[in-house]
Amino acid sequence: MVSSHPKIDVALTGVSETALLTLQVRAHEPRRPDSIIDDPMAIQLVDSIEFDFAKFGYTRRQDMAVRALAFDDATRRYLIDHPSATVVALAEGLQTSFYRIDAGGVGDQFRWLTVDLEPITKLREQLLPHLDRVAVCAQSALDYSWMDLVDTDDGVFITAEGLLMYLEPHDAMGLITECARRFPGGRMMFDLPPSWFAALARRGGLRTSLRYRVPAMPFGLSASEAAKLVDVVPGIRSVHDLPYPAGRGRVLNTLMWAAHRIPLLDPIRPALTLLEFG
Repeated sequence: MVSSHPKIDVALTGVSETALLTLQVRAHEPRRPDSIIDDPMAIQLVDSIEFDFAKFGYTRRQDMAVRALAFDDATRRYLIDHPSATVVALAEGLQTSFYRIDAGGVGDQFRWLTVDLEPITKLREQLLPHLDRVAVCAQSALDYSWMDLVDTDDGVFITAEGLLMYLEPHDAMGLITECARRFPGGRMMFDLPPSWFAALARRGGLRTSLRYRVPAMPFGLSASEAAKLVDVVPGIRSVHDLPYPAGRGRVLNTLMWAAHRIPLLDPIRPALTLLEFG
């Protein structure tokens, strides 16, 4: 799906630039004949942007698509039980989750709130269709005033996909704590690298190419560390360590299955965490 309009020049920096990396990876996947995700809006976005995506190096990988599927599945399950809920996508970047979920048979009553910095929200407004059910809040997720915009009457599902690892530990924990306080009965989902991986990124040891270095990741938790949040954060009723959905390839799926079920591997695998607020 190629846009008939001139491409939009995009210049993002720092953590915001990772939105372009994840978009490129995710848009490549649905072009494959054996794709694991259907994401026509991601393809449209990539085709509408003028940017040197080659700087990111090899992007023909499926990890971002697998992660997107995991967030889609958990969000969709919540919306089945709460069809008029509000989904809050923190630091949404150039994710296209709303469009995939909206096409997934959960009805047309749920609402969506995008929370991100102004350069990202302006870009989204240029590239994405304007919909009555999608609201945009141009600010940091750490400016808690976005919480005042959330209608809690019909349920709240908060996603922090690819966000918390880029926050300082006290900021990440503060965000989780405030969400638990403000949205009793709601849920929050996030992904985090294990501590060793975050430490490697902090030392500048992660590159996707000679031209691109992954931003520092101050925060990381293992699945067992995330499980302890129920004991240290008031308002968290339960913590779920979610498995990643199946990807493409028997070896990959076997490794993911083993990593999720063998306790010895807990410290070295990424955590996919779903919180239920009491």
